[in-house]
Amino acid sequence: MKSVRIIALRKDRKRLLEHLQNSALVEVTSEETAQEGFVRTDTSAQLKQFERNAELTEQALRILDREAPEKKSLLDSLRGRREIDPDEIGEIAANSAKITGICKKIVKLDHQMADNAAERVRIRTQIAQLEPWKKLDIPLNTPDTASVAVLIGTFPRGYSTQELSVAVAEASPDLIFEFEIFYSSSNLTSAVIYSPKKQKEQCQAALRTLGFTQPMNPTSKVPEDKVRRLLKKDKDLEEKREDARDEIAGYAEFRGAIRDTWDYFVMRSEKYKVISGLDQTKHVFVLTGFVPEVDCEKLQALCERVADCVVEFEDAGDDAPVKLRNNAFAEPAESIVTMYSTPSKNDIDPTPILAFFFYFFFGMMFSDAGYGLLMVAACSAAIAIFKPDRNMLLNLRLFRNCGVATIFWGLAFGSIFGDAPAVIYNLITGGNITMAELLPWPILDTQKDALTIMVMSIAMGLVHILIGMGCKFYICWRQKRYAEALFDTGLWMTLLVGLAVLAAGVAAGQLLVYIGAGIAIASALGLVLTQGRSKKGFFGKLIGGVASLYDITSYVSDLLSYSRLLALGLTTGVMAQVFNMLSTLLGTNVIGIIFMIVIFVVGHAVTIGLNALGSYVHTMRLQYVEMFSKFYEGGGKPFVPFETNSRFFKTDIKENNK
Repeated sequence: MKSVRIIALRKDRKRLLEHLQNSALVEVTSEETAQEGFVRTDTSAQLKQFERNAELTEQALRILDREAPEKKSLLDSLRGRREIDPDEIGEIAANSAKITGICKKIVKLDHQMADNAAERVRIRTQIAQLEPWKKLDIPLNTPDTASVAVLIGTFPRGYSTQELSVAVAEASPDLIFEFEIFYSSSNLTSAVIYSPKKQKEQCQAALRTLGFTQPMNPTSKVPEDKVRRLLKKDKDLEEKREDARDEIAGYAEFRGAIRDTWDYFVMRSEKYKVISGLDQTKHVFVLTGFVPEVDCEKLQALCERVADCVVEFEDAGDDAPVKLRNNAFAEPAESIVTMYSTPSKNDIDPTPILAFFFYFFFGMMFSDAGYGLLMVAACSAAIAIFKPDRNMLLNLRLFRNCGVATIFWGLAFGSIFGDAPAVIYNLITGGNITMAELLPWPILDTQKDALTIMVMSIAMGLVHILIGMGCKFYICWRQKRYAEALFDTGLWMTLLVGLAVLAAGVAAGQLLVYIGAGIAIASALGLVLTQGRSKKGFFGKLIGGVASLYDITSYVSDLLSYSRLLALGLTTGVMAQVFNMLSTLLGTNVIGIIFMIVIFVVGHAVTIGLNALGSYVHTMRLQYVEMFSKFYEGGGKPFVPFETNSRFFKTDIKENNK
């Protein structure tokens, strides 16, 4: 990574920034304050306007997608952004005011729908409150007459006519009253109480002791008429809501334009963020940042082509961001590395190593040539048909490579949609042939040769771990930490190799036992003598060295983790064979063939879904936990270029666009 300083004429600022944004070559940096002799342009007003417009168009698009959803297939998510000519940006900018106006209308209609919905909730609440009074034939705010007090309200419990009469009489024995109950339930009684007007206060006091409350918003209408009016109002609001929804749906034809305008405002806001951090004078401006070393010549050629400028490169220093760069084989696995953490300045890029083992282990776990062929075909077709953007393209290439490894291991294990070829052959001929007999090459049966595959899995795990430790050895040696490289890493590597040779000698011959034992014992003695070197005193160093040998249990645990290579490979094969067996239960008649096709397709689809997910997760675990823990620190700052972070279109500024 290099730091870059671009000094250009201010008149070329717009053109140069557009090309830099499109090229995504530079991560732009800026100090908090301008250097002496330079000033900064305040772009806060323009930036806020672009951000508001971007938020408005995004909101309008969400409303459109909710009220008038676009018909899409699941495969549309693979499709890349639409590529447009740079001249179209000008057209989008010219139409942005019109599209912004349309977005405002959409948002306004949505607000109206929200207000209508809130009003309908209030109406329904009022209708519910009037439910106990639907039989009342006078208004709830009926006034007193010249001689009679009229009290309309509710009690917080259920009363029968006799119970209410007794309760009121007990509350005020000398009160003269009449009443009529209109509604009664277990926790509510609505009633009208009549009493002489001169006893109104006495009546109110007695009713209060029983929890009597009058309506908070009494109406001048008879409850039944009020409910009828409310229902009509609710219906009118529903019609207005449908009209607003139809009007919003009518703007669906502008969905594409709204998307483009949203991208345009996002692009402009990003550009103005950069402008606000540039050091400028009346005639020139200065842009600083980082650029990958391999892109320095490309950046210089671009800048000199589009502007009168000076481009200076320097060493980036320790705070430089990190951009991974790998060949076509390893590049798809970069996302697996960055998902864990970006490499730090002390790390090496583990992507090439991870890529090989990721494909290798995934294929061994998925382990079916038929499934691998489907993966390769599906990913290749998606790449050719949908022309996805870079991130999706790399993911598809990752799984395509995993599919190739799956084909290899599937053929090695004799699994092609399980034992489908043998099952079909036996169904047609009535024979009893196996995949081992059917295929013209020797195979490893995951069930019969489980012990052999287990040994292979542990051996591959040992190689995987040793490579991780080798990376640690290299990093320490590169940093001139020779003691740590030789004693803390090298001796453990030779100890593991010695134990592996010793284990191989048990089966292969006594000579290997002696060789392996000698290497292991010498390595163990070396660990005892060196691992306590940071302790004080002879006994402290000795105890520290002896105690370090306990770490062998950690390595044994790590190696046993690789047994999952056998476990998942066995699971894939057994599930596929079970579904193959089930598919043949009804024989070769018409119903049996239909049943066989359905069970075969559904069963293998389930097997693919479950085992592909399991293989992906457990393969990542072997990388992160078993290998990365041996050498990888991470914690680096990823390279974030100044680019067009658009969602729906992408531009390609050609060299001849001057």
